[in-house]
Amino acid sequence: MNHHRPRPEDSFLTRRQMLQRCGMGFGAMALGNLLTHTLGASSALAASINPLAVKAPQFAPKAKRIIHLFMNGGPSQVDTFDPKPKLAEYAGKPLPMPNLKTERKTGAAMASPYKFKKYGQSGTEISEIFEKTAQHADELCVIRSMNADVPNHEPSLLLMNCGDARQIRPSVGSWITYGLGTENQNLPGFVVMCPGGYPIQESQNWQAGFLPGVYAGTYIDPEKQELNKLIEHVEPKYASQAEQRRQLDLLMKLNRAHEERRNREAQLESRIQSFELAYRMQMEASDAFDTSREPKHIQEMYGPGIHARQLMMARRLLERGVRYVQCWSGAGQPWDNHDDLEVNHRKLAQGWDQPIAALLTDLKQRGMLEDTLVIWGGEFGRTPVVEMPTAGANAGKINGRDHNHYGFSMWLAGGGARGGYVHGATDEFGFKAEEKPVHVHDLHATILALLGFNHEQFTYRYAGRDFRLTDVHGAVVRELMA
Repeated sequence: MNHHRPRPEDSFLTRRQMLQRCGMGFGAMALGNLLTHTLGASSALAASINPLAVKAPQFAPKAKRIIHLFMNGGPSQVDTFDPKPKLAEYAGKPLPMPNLKTERKTGAAMASPYKFKKYGQSGTEISEIFEKTAQHADELCVIRSMNADVPNHEPSLLLMNCGDARQIRPSVGSWITYGLGTENQNLPGFVVMCPGGYPIQESQNWQAGFLPGVYAGTYIDPEKQELNKLIEHVEPKYASQAEQRRQLDLLMKLNRAHEERRNREAQLESRIQSFELAYRMQMEASDAFDTSREPKHIQEMYGPGIHARQLMMARRLLERGVRYVQCWSGAGQPWDNHDDLEVNHRKLAQGWDQPIAALLTDLKQRGMLEDTLVIWGGEFGRTPVVEMPTAGANAGKINGRDHNHYGFSMWLAGGGARGGYVHGATDEFGFKAEEKPVHVHDLHATILALLGFNHEQFTYRYAGRDFRLTDVHGAVVRELMA
């Protein structure tokens, strides 16, 4: 605390001091601009100039980017990556599990209609419906002991995507883009593709939450093949790019003045950034999303169908510096097979199997798999017992499975994940994770560790406290890392 009387001369600078500070200031401004554009500076200065500037993680990463293959609806673990021969022994009979709690009324054991087989040197057992993906068994890190909190789609989707089942929180992709920025300033750092429109919980699945809006996912509907429909207004119709730039500069000036009067409101800042990004995307999006530019042999490797096109676009985006790409199964609940599971799971897997195998091959051939983390899975799994007829769920049929959050499967590949490894186990019937259980918070902590972040120290200050993706939970599962 100062005790001397105030002096007017203390409030002024000498001419020498003024020149020194101005000179240093101009130098700092030039250096900041240089670092932002050429070196991808991770400093606070670079971030303040451009919130999507490349930033360094907290420690050396194993992965630089992520592609999340989201099988929304809940694929059945006992029909994909977690074989349970005991179910065939008890097929049509009650399971000896007195604590088997399910969301809806369920009945006897339901054996898997598919055959499992060992693949690769690791001997990982995988269902016949993913026989092409299984050719990469030695690159897969299969987690058979995943578990979540509740057997409902809405909270489980938010938990898997945002780390919290109820509160508005930033999505995983938003956290990662906030932490690392993007390597291509003409494309979004976080892109979401979901055929046919929004899924359940809609854009909350890729929201920025309390982070600045620039970190939210950019949604694309890959069912639309024409560029102008895939990305609306991407090609200017009524003005040249130079004219658009002048219009945008004027709009920016007005918006900034408006923003200053409103204490830099987050939603307004997000809108300003979206205008800038939309302008920049006109220069590069047409190339990134045009899969017809891929060589014929690459297109044939991925095969036909919406998911093949989706994954080709995803690889092109990752190749161009996009940080996080999420590819969804579809707008509804495609893996949510309360009935006709044998037919529907096979059909769904056929749409994904070849494109997934092609993606892993493609990334490996391009030298990208080693620093690209591929994630496969849904928000939960399904019961090993058959679901009994209930109103609105299974149309009176008895050939499907109910939701199950107690134990399910996911897998990782590339990006520092431990290939050819099976982690944990459910009980002998595939209902509950019993050996080395991995909660969703643990998965998120491990993903951040692969990207070079300590999940306990990677935070954002909001409403008077430091928030993180894993909240107050989670532990890094080192066994999943190579």
